Amino acid sequence: MKPLLAITMGDPAGIGPEVAVKVLGMREVYEICRPLVIGNAYFISKALEMTGLRLKLHKTGEPGEAFFRFGTIDILEIESNHPEEILPGLVSAKAGDLAFRSVLKAIELALEGSVDGTVTCPVNKKALQAAGCLFSGHTEIYAHFTGTEKYAMLLAEDQLRVVHVSTHVSLRKACDLVRKERILQVIELLHEALLKLGMEKPRIGVAGLNPHAGEEGLFGDEENGEIIPAINEASSKGICVTGPFPPDSLFVRAKGGEFDGCVAMYHDQGHIPVKLSGFEWDVNKGAMKSLRGVNVTLGLPIVRTSVDHGTAFEIAGKGIASPDSLFNAVAFAVQLSKKIKS
Repeated sequence: MKPLLAITMGDPAGIGPEVAVKVLGMREVYEICRPLVIGNAYFISKALEMTGLRLKLHKTGEPGEAFFRFGTIDILEIESNHPEEILPGLVSAKAGDLAFRSVLKAIELALEGSVDGTVTCPVNKKALQAAGCLFSGHTEIYAHFTGTEKYAMLLAEDQLRVVHVSTHVSLRKACDLVRKERILQVIELLHEALLKLGMEKPRIGVAGLNPHAGEEGLFGDEENGEIIPAINEASSKGICVTGPFPPDSLFVRAKGGEFDGCVAMYHDQGHIPVKLSGFEWDVNKGAMKSLRGVNVTLGLPIVRTSVDHGTAFEIAGKGIASPDSLFNAVAFAVQLSKKIKS
């Protein structure tokens, strides 16, 4: 059986519904999985009208009632009073609440084994907080509701696979989180993920925190005091890991094939190279022409992949959002769920 994937709609005021219907309008998606949208049918219908896609909508109360056939979008309805009050491009508590409840349902289905994996469209952090959801993003929501203590964010695009020591914290705090125990944990999570992706002896490169990876202590002592000891301990456990390397060269070498995965010390250090590789800006349209890349939460007891972009409120409702990243996320979830099943 092809993997059954729950695809959350994301914030309905953003581009999530649009990219969802565009991906589900691709025959090849149904050739690799059984997709089930978790969200509200009103917004999926509006997205179909906007994009002009001639797809039917089938509401279902549970995954077993879905059709899973190309031409029909199966949706497990998450109710919302007066959904028409949620407008494209505007932050609202109602939109945040709907997005949050959709994610919780996907997690519930995955934990009980009703679906093989989950794929998430983007949420808006301000909308989530307005709805009373005090999590900084999907990663933290999934970790909390699955009871996961050791987890990390992985971004993947083509040859680049980057996992982060810290993500949604200030840069000042991120420096404080560069500690041997956490770095070792992240190296091990990345190693395990690469094995699941079929790499027998994955090669991991670790970035330094400071310019020139500290220049032997000249520009900082985190490399000598925390990063190198973590690398040495991981190596003693049989993991093929080297570094720390200057960040301005590590990701270039990884994209060229020298490393199967990289460890970044903080959010932007890891996000910038992946998005530079996978995103393409159209200066004439003032919008992204292509958005490639996948966000994966490592360490969870369930499969969770996501788009590698935000809600893009500035183009919501215009019909110009790229579905590339969501398609990548679906394909990645299929790969991971098949590996777990085997």
